[in-house]
Amino acid sequence: MSRSGDEPVRLKTARGRTASQVRWLTRQLNDPYVKQAKVDGWRSRAAYKLIELDAKFALLKGAARVVDLGVAPGGWSQVVRQHRPRASVVGIDLLPTDAIEGVTLFEMDFMDDAAPALLLAALGGAPDLVLSDMAANTVGHKATDHLRTMGLVETAADFAIQHLAPGGGFVAKVLAGGTDPALLALLKRHFAMVKHAKPPASRKDSSEWYVIAMGFKG
Repeated sequence: MSRSGDEPVRLKTARGRTASQVRWLTRQLNDPYVKQAKVDGWRSRAAYKLIELDAKFALLKGAARVVDLGVAPGGWSQVVRQHRPRASVVGIDLLPTDAIEGVTLFEMDFMDDAAPALLLAALGGAPDLVLSDMAANTVGHKATDHLRTMGLVETAADFAIQHLAPGGGFVAKVLAGGTDPALLALLKRHFAMVKHAKPPASRKDSSEWYVIAMGFKG
């Protein structure tokens, strides 16, 4: 996906936009993954992150029931459906998500006490894979942003540990520095393999990493 030899695309006008909006739009215009996602029919460049993680860890192999936490705009569920077309897939997000064939979607907060039961009922059984691309809205303070995002990771991990089928897997977005020691120790107790990875599709200047936990032991 190299843009070797291409001239950077520049915004024709920055009128009415903040400096951060201009930087974001310029980055989007010059991001080869964004362009390729449009060509390939993915809803977001994030689809390639799951594709690359799956290529390395075989996350989707044998997955018959999959939960997608933080599903919007739906790129990860699209990938699951392509690789496992017969799988039961359920997604949840605070943001609206356009319908995806074969995916049951809930527009609600995963932190809502009613959410886990709804997800499991729609799934029709214990999940083989719990995916979480959730991240808290950043406030610009690194320590606060880290704590808020890790709170989501911990909730997702708790859901996975309580409900995964034997041998199942868990994938969650974390920030630079990886998973907190206590949570990492918890995952290592319950999974045969726990690693951190930064897929090539994750921007180099991004603080995001992913924790990969496979082989759920119960």
